[in-house]
Amino acid sequence: MRISQRTLAAIVAIAAILAATLIAWPRGEASEQSACITRDFETTRFIVCTLDTRRDELRLASRDADGSYLRSFTRLAEELGADAGRVRFAMNAGMFNDQGAPIGLFVAHGDEQQSISLTDGPGNFHMKPNGVFWQEENGLLHVDTSTAYAAEPRAVRWATQSGPMLVIDGALHPRIQHDGPSRFVRNGVGIGNDHTAYFVISTSVVSFGRFARFFRDELNCDNALFLDGSVSAVWAPELGRRDDTQRLGPLLAVLRRD
Repeated sequence: MRISQRTLAAIVAIAAILAATLIAWPRGEASEQSACITRDFETTRFIVCTLDTRRDELRLASRDADGSYLRSFTRLAEELGADAGRVRFAMNAGMFNDQGAPIGLFVAHGDEQQSISLTDGPGNFHMKPNGVFWQEENGLLHVDTSTAYAAEPRAVRWATQSGPMLVIDGALHPRIQHDGPSRFVRNGVGIGNDHTAYFVISTSVVSFGRFARFFRDELNCDNALFLDGSVSAVWAPELGRRDDTQRLGPLLAVLRRD
């Protein structure tokens, strides 16, 4: 059977569109099949876990019902009870003190358990600007600098503060080197759009610069926030992975909606 040049050109055009779509994902939309996938960027492999509020439910947790800090995914699963079977993924969700308490803003179920910190100090958390990942009561998702967040009242369902910001309005944090000497397994969060957030953890040690570029250049996130390094951990049931070898601080979980 002969194929006309016009038909052949149409087939080639459709194939190109499909290939571009596959290469470009994720670019602001979630996969319908997998909560977490792996992507390679500049010789480093990353696990990318997608929150899509149209299909998923976000939760943040620091303490159990008795007030004890959870510190692990095992304890998080116990606290979730029957809902643990709906977990699509979970990660550590910000920096913490020796007891496991968040050192910055932390809001769970609309309850502000720790107020926002705008002070100066040592360490990555105080590498200004730092920032806040948060969800409005109406479900919209945000990553904002801490000063922008604090500038006006918010109707907040969930929030966690960490630092530094990795990407700010499409630009890398001004103090992040291109590929500096600090190398750790790192995790963070970037915003794809109002209902989509990407939670990323490297599978090996990585510099701040490469980690930030992954959010900006590979995931097209205009705003992204560092969550932690060296104690970064993920629970990804689809990947058969639950990192429970370190004592963690605040945690986030993304659950499949009933």
